[in-house]
Amino acid sequence: MSAMSAGAPRSLASSGQKSIQDILHPLSAEESALNPGSAAEKDLILPNGTPVDTSSPASSSSLLNRLQLDDDLDGETRDLFVTVDDPKKHVSTMETYITYRVCTKTTRTEFDLPEYSVRRRYQDFDWLRNKLEESQPTHLIPPLPEKFVMKGVVDRFSEEFVETRRKALDKFLKRVADHPVLSFNEHFNAFLSAKDLNKRQGLALLTKMGESVKYVTGGYKLRARPVEFAAMGDYLDLFTQKLGTIDRIAQRIIKEQSEFLMELREYGPVYSSWSSFEEDLHDPLEGVSGCMSNCSSALEELTEDMSEDFLPVLREYVLYIESMKNVLKKRDQVQAEYETKLEAVVFREDKKTPVPTDVEKCQDRVECFNADLKADWDRWENNKRQDFRQLLTGMADKNIQYYEKCLAAWESLIPVLQDKQEAEGETS
Repeated sequence: MSAMSAGAPRSLASSGQKSIQDILHPLSAEESALNPGSAAEKDLILPNGTPVDTSSPASSSSLLNRLQLDDDLDGETRDLFVTVDDPKKHVSTMETYITYRVCTKTTRTEFDLPEYSVRRRYQDFDWLRNKLEESQPTHLIPPLPEKFVMKGVVDRFSEEFVETRRKALDKFLKRVADHPVLSFNEHFNAFLSAKDLNKRQGLALLTKMGESVKYVTGGYKLRARPVEFAAMGDYLDLFTQKLGTIDRIAQRIIKEQSEFLMELREYGPVYSSWSSFEEDLHDPLEGVSGCMSNCSSALEELTEDMSEDFLPVLREYVLYIESMKNVLKKRDQVQAEYETKLEAVVFREDKKTPVPTDVEKCQDRVECFNADLKADWDRWENNKRQDFRQLLTGMADKNIQYYEKCLAAWESLIPVLQDKQEAEGETS
């Protein structure tokens, strides 16, 4: 950036102070603390005219601490708690759909009440995310689970699917609530508190930045993406490949486990039927049948954990990567607009005329976009490390538990075999 701007670049509430030097693999990256800035360029104004202070710092506690310590630790630094639960099926003459209860507890002054409980369906969550993208174009908006499912493959009203979606929606709202800027968005406020969500309200509430991003000149080709943002793009491409490889391996493991489970389930009845024809071997054979049944149950539980806990996290981060790439493209568009205006100034005939104000403002928008994107990248990196650490350690623990259950099942057969051996010894 040239020194054309009249003063030091201004930064928004989430502007980060730490530049990205190295982009590491998510499983080998070192721990880094979140360091969002505290200054806001402009306070948000709610529909009732109440100003909102956007300088509130983000929560510094990790996802693992939130899961382990619940609200005890976060209660010291957070003032907004959101949960999604209690899915219900609604059947009408026109359509059938699922709603989820969204419960909110807060001490923020812009909310009229300390607690709210509203019901929202998926399209309401989709509306919220679209509004966040429109009004906060410089920030990374967390992804939603995919809206459409393949007919005949997944039953979108099944208990398993609804629970998986509920968890994803709950994570989406928690990520927004933890964000130092998005959590103060007026559309988020309306989503959490309004009994009847008016989706037409606020259609024209686009920020100047959003308008600039939307209507930027499309024919200009960006000269060069700055090194740190080019490194982000390269990392996202590599991370996509790694996630694809892990997903394919996980899918193959689940397929092989499911096939093994089907065979294992057939063994139990075989041994049980065999025992009815072998009076002397009745107890040992029934014991083996019980072992097979216990091992089948343990394997079924392990396979369900892989399908319901492991795979959704991988899919979430694939969608997260798409969101991050979209923000990078918006940043490039703002930079392209600035370069277009700057070139027009450089090639003008009158060199003594001061730099137009719109060029300086455009430079400020680029700098604000860069700062916001860096801060959100740091926050995303931190969440990613926590999520994958929990995911992989959890998977390791569940595999250990599976083998412990199988071992315990077979060990329970030892006394039966010993009794049989002693009985045969007495007979002889």
